[in-house]
Amino acid sequence: MPAWFFLLLAVAAGCNSHTHTYDPKLRKIDELLDAHLPRGTSKDRVGFFLTTRGYKIEGSPDAHTVIAIVRHIDTETLQPSTARVIFHFDANARLISYDLQRAPDVPFQP
Repeated sequence: MPAWFFLLLAVAAGCNSHTHTYDPKLRKIDELLDAHLPRGTSKDRVGFFLTTRGYKIEGSPDAHTVIAIVRHIDTETLQPSTARVIFHFDANARLISYDLQRAPDVPFQP
C-alpha cells in the first residue's frame, strides 16, 4: 500500500482520539466535557463542574466512578440531548476517561 494511505489512517485515528461516543446526538456533550474536563482532571473539579452547571449526579458506585446526567441544548439546532456519563478515576482521584450513553430527554425542572 502507498505511504499516503497510512498517513491518512494516522490522521483519521488522531481526529477521533478524544471521541467518547459515536452517537451524533451526544457529540456536543462529548465536545463540552472534553473541553472542560480533560484527562487528569481531579475528581473534586469534575464534581464542581457538574454541580455548578446543574447536572444531576446519580452517585458513585465506588471510589473510582461518578455517574451523572448531563443535559445540553444544541445552540445550532435548538434540540436537547441528554447523556448518562460515567466518569472513571485512577487511585489518585484523577480522571482517566468517561463513557456516554443516551438518556431520556426530560423537561428541565425549576
